[in-house]
Amino acid sequence: MPVDLTYPVIVAAAKTWFRLSAMDIHMSGTEHIPTSGGALVAVNHVSYVDYLMGGYPGAQRGRYTRFMAKKEIFANPVGGPFMRSFGHLEVDREAGAASMRTAVDALRKGELVGIFPEATISQSFLIKDLKSGAVRIAADADVPLIPIVVWGTQRILAKGRKLDLSRHHRIDIEVGEPMHPTGEDPAAETAELKTRMEQMLERCILAAPESERPAGAWWLPKQYGGSAPTIEEAAAAYKEERRLRAERKSVKKRR
Repeated sequence: MPVDLTYPVIVAAAKTWFRLSAMDIHMSGTEHIPTSGGALVAVNHVSYVDYLMGGYPGAQRGRYTRFMAKKEIFANPVGGPFMRSFGHLEVDREAGAASMRTAVDALRKGELVGIFPEATISQSFLIKDLKSGAVRIAADADVPLIPIVVWGTQRILAKGRKLDLSRHHRIDIEVGEPMHPTGEDPAAETAELKTRMEQMLERCILAAPESERPAGAWWLPKQYGGSAPTIEEAAAAYKEERRLRAERKSVKKRR
C-alpha cells in the first residue's frame, strides 16, 4: 500500500476550503463505504473537482480513494508525480486489460479504488452511457461496487467554464447501496449501475431548493429547466472535439 504523505495534507486543505468558503455540503449514505477491505466506488463526472468530492465520502470513513486516471495526466511532469503521491492508478485506454489488472490488484490488496465509468466529463450533466469496466473489475476482484453521485461541482469548475471560488456553493453527494457484480452479464449489470446513478442524480438535483434551480441556468440539464446541452448535443460536441484532437496529433507527427 502507498505511504500516504500528500493525501492527508490535501484532505486537511480541502476541509479548510469547505469551511472558509462556507460550502453547503449535503452528503448521505457514507455508511455504505466499508472502513476496511477492497471496494470500488463508481463516481459520476460533471467537473474537474470530482476527484476531490468523489473521494470525500471515503475520507469521512477514514479511507483514501485511489482513483483510476488517464495516462496523459501521469505523463505530465507536474501532474504525474502529484498523482503518484496519492497512489492513484494509471489508465491506458488503449490497453484496457492491463489497466483493469492494475485496479484488480489494488482492490485485492484492500484498497478503496475510484472509477469514473462515464470515462469523460458529462457536459449535459446527466449520466452518460457507462463503460462496463466498473462491473467487470468489481466482479474480478470480488469486491462491492458502490455508486457515488456528486452534484453542484460543475458550478465550481466545469469543462469550458472559468473557476468559480465564490462562497456558499451547494454540493450534494449521495453514496448508494453496494452492488455485487458477478461478471456473468456485464451489460445488464452496467445498465443496473446506470439506472441507480440516474435515480441518485435526480434525487440530488431535486433536493436543492428552487432558488438553486433557476430557469435557464447553464448548470442545469434541460429536462430540469436549465440550458445545458442535451446528451445528444454533448455527444456530438465531444465527437467533434476528439476529431480535432486526432487531427492535431496527426499534424504534429508529420512535422
